[in-house]
Amino acid sequence: MTLTPDQAQTIFDTAFAPWVRALDLTITDISKNGATLTMPITPDLTRMGDVLSGQALAAMADTAMVFACAGLFGQMKPVATTNLEVQFLRAGLGDLVVCEAQIVKPGRNLIFTRAVMRAEPLGKDIATATATFYLA
Repeated sequence: MTLTPDQAQTIFDTAFAPWVRALDLTITDISKNGATLTMPITPDLTRMGDVLSGQALAAMADTAMVFACAGLFGQMKPVATTNLEVQFLRAGLGDLVVCEAQIVKPGRNLIFTRAVMRAEPLGKDIATATATFYLA
């Protein structure tokens, strides 16, 4: 079974919490190896100096890695974040963030993932993240 970006977007738009949907995430790619999401940088998500907030980046990374897990299975399965670590590399400035999440190691009960977030149009990495998910 394969999950398409449109199917994944429908799941996001109908099943995720309103505050996560408020990030205006778009799923542009999904496969057995990972998922790519975008998020516009808007005034609602920035702090002083028009810098994207770390909380928005962490939520984006977690969500992208959840969809990487869904891509692995070809469907959305309940996964619980057991740990999430985000490294902020530079200020999130620009118009859009692209988050590329990938499956590092799928296990029977634990799935290890990582993500890289890049600000556009500059094309510079602004954060990386790793997470482990428990397959419930």
